[in-house]
Amino acid sequence: MANPEGFIPDDRIIDFIDGRLRPDKPEERVRQNILKRLVNSMKYPRTRIRVEHGINFGSKKPRVDVAIFKENSAYLQDNIEILVECKKESISPNDKNDGVGQLKSYMAACLNCNWGLWTNGKHREVWRKIRQPDGSWKLEEEVDIPTAGGSRKSVGRKRDELDKAVGDVLLYAFKGCHNHIYVADGFGKESAFFELLKIIFCKIWDEKNIPKDLEFFVKPEELNDPDGQTACKKRIEGLFGRVKSKFPQIFNFGETIELNPRSLVRVVAELQNFSLLSTDIDIKGKAYEEVVGSNLRGDRGQFFTPRNIMHMAVKMVNPQNGERVLDPACGTGGFIVIAMLHVMQALREEFSNSIGLPLEHWSNEQRRQYDEKVTEFASTYFFGFDITQELVKAAKMNMVMNNDGSGNMFQTDSLEPPYMWSEEFRNSLAAAINKGEPDRSKYISGKDLRSWKDIGRFNVIFTNPPFGSKILIKDIPVLEQFDLGHIWTKPNKKSGLWIKTDRLQGGVPPEQLFVERCVQFLAQGGRMAIVLPDSILGAPGLGYIRQWLLRETKLIASIDLHQDAFQPHTGVQTSILIVQKKTKEEKDNEMRAELHIPYNVFMAIIDKVGHDKRGNTMFKRDEHGNEIVEERNEVVQQDDGSGKIERMKEKVIDDQTPEIPPIFDDWKKNEGLPW
Repeated sequence: MANPEGFIPDDRIIDFIDGRLRPDKPEERVRQNILKRLVNSMKYPRTRIRVEHGINFGSKKPRVDVAIFKENSAYLQDNIEILVECKKESISPNDKNDGVGQLKSYMAACLNCNWGLWTNGKHREVWRKIRQPDGSWKLEEEVDIPTAGGSRKSVGRKRDELDKAVGDVLLYAFKGCHNHIYVADGFGKESAFFELLKIIFCKIWDEKNIPKDLEFFVKPEELNDPDGQTACKKRIEGLFGRVKSKFPQIFNFGETIELNPRSLVRVVAELQNFSLLSTDIDIKGKAYEEVVGSNLRGDRGQFFTPRNIMHMAVKMVNPQNGERVLDPACGTGGFIVIAMLHVMQALREEFSNSIGLPLEHWSNEQRRQYDEKVTEFASTYFFGFDITQELVKAAKMNMVMNNDGSGNMFQTDSLEPPYMWSEEFRNSLAAAINKGEPDRSKYISGKDLRSWKDIGRFNVIFTNPPFGSKILIKDIPVLEQFDLGHIWTKPNKKSGLWIKTDRLQGGVPPEQLFVERCVQFLAQGGRMAIVLPDSILGAPGLGYIRQWLLRETKLIASIDLHQDAFQPHTGVQTSILIVQKKTKEEKDNEMRAELHIPYNVFMAIIDKVGHDKRGNTMFKRDEHGNEIVEERNEVVQQDDGSGKIERMKEKVIDDQTPEIPPIFDDWKKNEGLPW
């Protein structure tokens, strides 16, 4: 069924090739991602691809999932060059009816079909049909199918042949690799994740090691040969040795790759043809953070912030080059990575202008020079702290995946008194702060970071702190450094003012203390976007927090998020507050005047966040309840490096977060805010 009306009935998906509506099933999502890779990465024109194509198979006429035909040929069975079979995740490659055996039998029925790909999203096998001297056919396993030009890629050994991932292809690849390690090698989920982390590090280091030849590959003949598998592992272990030398703060010198060679070649084969460095940030971030979230989700009230909400907050606060940016509860580093890439856009334009060439025409040497600038830039201005060592390691990996070294990602308890922070952390933090300080007379040492009065060194903060009454902070040395760690009373009901007492509370939810700690981290005039439960903003008994916040900061914006914003993990109602720390002069003026100078506050309510309470993507609908389709231009890269513009149809995600920053920008201009 075609779709001329511009909307989609419920439970349907638009076919990427022919625009027809198909049932939105798990196996269909796998197929649509394969189709996007065939067109966008492997350069197959849509005219060579048929979906649900019928073939003669004995007395039956089954429909193959995807058939790729010879160039400029009729859609006849004898003209099929490549077959693709896509299954849902629960189907095993060894399944009697729908496994790899089905693909092989279809290949046998198509006389000139020399290639076949079977995938269930998590597992993938590629087979090639080769004629033997006696005239018979033999099937041999391969790493990947050929490109549209008929060439077999140089098994991942040429940088200009690596693919940018599209759609959810990289997500499926990461999941498949993790699942393979988890099942085939018998690791626990967390251990399997960190083994995958080692391999991804090797992959990225190999891509960055310009102009040296790539070493992250497995040859087709190595896939099932024990000696070849050992040779592949030796190559990857060599890469890992260099990774350990480059990132001693992430990997111990004695760490090794624990995967057996037979398992390792499967993981390398799955990843080798991707360019992780050039893949779009959101495709890469979604794939990485979803795998992290399913294996490292903490037990301290951490709920990772959805990417659309992070993008909104970063665009609204608009960090600038030369400003120190911090997330003191960074988790996997999502906020810091998005903030870094926001600022890097200007850095990239500046570099392009200086050499007179756009990004796509940079030489390897120019890319290397730019990478060095980015690494220096990130290690100077971007910081992340987290209490969980595993999440810090994951955050460093997130930074590395986005064209950077590991940045300033540190394990520490942000709420502890600074004098209790480790000497190593304080020294490292002081050295990193000094890198971005042009005035040497303002340099500090680790010994200068003794109390909350010494840490106001950051211009911008983005954070989603852990929150919850089940993880109360009760340590006296922690509570006594915070105004909000004390008991507040209302001795004069008429005035409505709260007064801080000398008595400490018995226990305080961490998000309340994080409000104050973040303000302490800010330099005068610094600004912050923080995710908070709505209880802080509205509960009568927490009025002293609001009073304290208005005393110390200027409230710039309050964005009320839908209750599904953090689903399917928690239904806590949350908001994003954007505040700017008052300068000493501003506070002194208010104290002398004994009043707060009135000002305007930007407020918005977000009713649509792009997903429902189960985490399923939600799409815009018309008045009849049908999902709306929009056409857009998409640039499809051609073999000669040029870009061909194609009109694409796709559903529209029901998400209001992208609408907020441009409205806020106009409001900022009217209010005279310079950032």
